[in-house]
Amino acid sequence: MEEETEIKPEITKKLALALDVDDLVVAVRLARDLQPYFGVAKVGLELFSAAGPDILGTLTEMGYKVFLDLKLHDIPNTVEKAARVLGSLGIDYLTLHTAGGREMVEAGVRGLNEGAGNAGLETPIALGVTILTSQKETPMDLMKERFHIAKDSGCRGVVCSAKNLPEASEEIPELDFVVPGIRPAGVDSHDQANIATPLGALEQGANLLVIGRAVTQSPDPRRAAREIIMELSQILPKSN
Repeated sequence: MEEETEIKPEITKKLALALDVDDLVVAVRLARDLQPYFGVAKVGLELFSAAGPDILGTLTEMGYKVFLDLKLHDIPNTVEKAARVLGSLGIDYLTLHTAGGREMVEAGVRGLNEGAGNAGLETPIALGVTILTSQKETPMDLMKERFHIAKDSGCRGVVCSAKNLPEASEEIPELDFVVPGIRPAGVDSHDQANIATPLGALEQGANLLVIGRAVTQSPDPRRAAREIIMELSQILPKSN
């Protein structure tokens, strides 16, 4: 019980558990084991393809906010229709890839809002993905363009690497910043080129940290998550 009392919602609400697995049973076990440490659960293309929409309700029932990370990128009509369906499923976040351009992202935001509204649900947060964390090069002109596509299309946040947070804060300060590729110091970067420590990302202005393999592939996932919590307790809940 002592372990639980030290974990504050001011910290867990800033942490998203990336359930990047292709097995429903494994995903549910991880979500249950790590629920005390994370306020948000991220479902990507891999798990959504394996488990379908049912996983979203399961995670909601556990108490998570649900981050559906499908990076929608297609013609505007298709993205709008897909987002309308997804918006009706009770999710809290949905990613749209800004590489698709303003018209496509606008269509996705419109569909997402309509889907949630028609189902009587709270409007989810549309997040504009700027560039994948596996890409080493992040040209600033391209990043600025994609920041403004997200903002002008009605997204309420962007997904970007920690190293782009200073520019994001300058260009689109009113949006939320979601940062993937989070790795505690000394943890393998795997296939991600743009990584940051949890504390470093928050200090640079991140609102939500996406943490996956650094915890889920650890020999002791709960201990790895707890160490992150303890690191962040250095500045939280003092930060917003």
